[in-house]
Amino acid sequence: MGERAKEWLLAAGAGAAVGALSAAAVMNLLFSRSKRREGYVQNLLESNGMTAGNACSSRHLGTGGSSDLLSDEVVSEQLTRNIQFFGMDSQKKVTESYVVVIGLGGVGSHAASMLLRSGVGRLLLVDFDQVSLSSLNRHAVATRDDVGTPKALCLKKHFSMIYPECQIDARVQLYDPSSEAEILSGKPDFVLDCIDNIDTKVALLAACVRKGLKVLSAMGAGARADPTRIRVADLRESSNDPLSRSVRYRLKKEHGIEGGIPVVFSLEKPKAKLLPFQASKEEETPADYQIVPGFRVRIIPVLGTIPAIFGQVMASYVVTQLAGLDFQTEPVVNLDLDHYRILHQRLIEHEEQAYGTAEQVLVDAEDVMYIVKELWRGRSARDQSQDTGRKMWRSVNELMLVRWDKSKPAGVSNLILLKFSEADTHESTTLDRIEEEEPEFYSMVSRVLKRAEIEYAL
Repeated sequence: MGERAKEWLLAAGAGAAVGALSAAAVMNLLFSRSKRREGYVQNLLESNGMTAGNACSSRHLGTGGSSDLLSDEVVSEQLTRNIQFFGMDSQKKVTESYVVVIGLGGVGSHAASMLLRSGVGRLLLVDFDQVSLSSLNRHAVATRDDVGTPKALCLKKHFSMIYPECQIDARVQLYDPSSEAEILSGKPDFVLDCIDNIDTKVALLAACVRKGLKVLSAMGAGARADPTRIRVADLRESSNDPLSRSVRYRLKKEHGIEGGIPVVFSLEKPKAKLLPFQASKEEETPADYQIVPGFRVRIIPVLGTIPAIFGQVMASYVVTQLAGLDFQTEPVVNLDLDHYRILHQRLIEHEEQAYGTAEQVLVDAEDVMYIVKELWRGRSARDQSQDTGRKMWRSVNELMLVRWDKSKPAGVSNLILLKFSEADTHESTTLDRIEEEEPEFYSMVSRVLKRAEIEYAL
């Protein structure tokens, strides 16, 4: 063997040795760190009267999470990405919050899981049902070993190993009027309705409105496949969803509630219907298979990804609300690009007629889309605070854009959407008069247009 070859072999051997030593050092470091964390978690579990095997029996504590959790090294590192996103003070609000999740199937299990991973300090998990083999296609944490286990206890067991600092109360219980006071006590910061039975859902939503509790409700996630059509909006604005329609009708008829409840829903029309009931014996009826009287026994086909996304959306909405992060949900406005072009052309014609030129129109059709959809949500500025519900404008036949302040150009932060008759009235008055006679309307418009200034960096 030549000298050069020997040098290469020696170098390779030395490199391998150094690499092995480096790998060993890294492994020792990771192992040491892992053991420290393992010891920490074990001590925490033991202090709560638990072990890794029976972590699901954690004690029930008072309302809210511990206010000093984020000062702990392990907890703060586990939540470090959230802290970086929200800031320490806002993440502390999340950690000190108390959230109730009712219904722990495909939607509820994923919502609860991400609330936990986001650092919510206390969770109440409520469901009367058990994990089934067929539910594993959409459940957040359940395994085959969990089949037959109550869903609430299944989640508590897994959650206690993910974030053992969370105070978890799991109840194998059916929500109904008799359990309402118990389940909704303790002043929860948010209630998540993930129930798929309409009677129970309506009762829960009505109770939350009556008690003044913040609630977010999941509508129909079954028989759908398009994740891009999932939205968050007021119950009044949900469409193409039979469950939303039924809930809306029942709430109005039985409780006088017409809206004001945020919901997660899909604009996609269901791609399948309930499967027909199949009895094992000729004399059997659907009622023979009901676990609880009145609950559905026919099955709706479910693509597991969609309820999972519903749950993730719910968790994201709630966590940002708890943290105080303000954002505007995308409005449900059924206008296409041609409609925005019409509004843009109508603005140009109005400017030429009112001011003799359209030179001060500083927006194009894309800007008009932002103004109409994002700022005014497809409605006249005069309708923003009214209970218009599903009667929102779905046509541009009666709408036009006009300047708010006639002394300024027709830019993004100086255009309001009005009906023709309202536009005529607005053009004949002054901002000083509006501020004096309609201070609330003046303040609302000013806030909306200020948002445009900020978002367009004007």
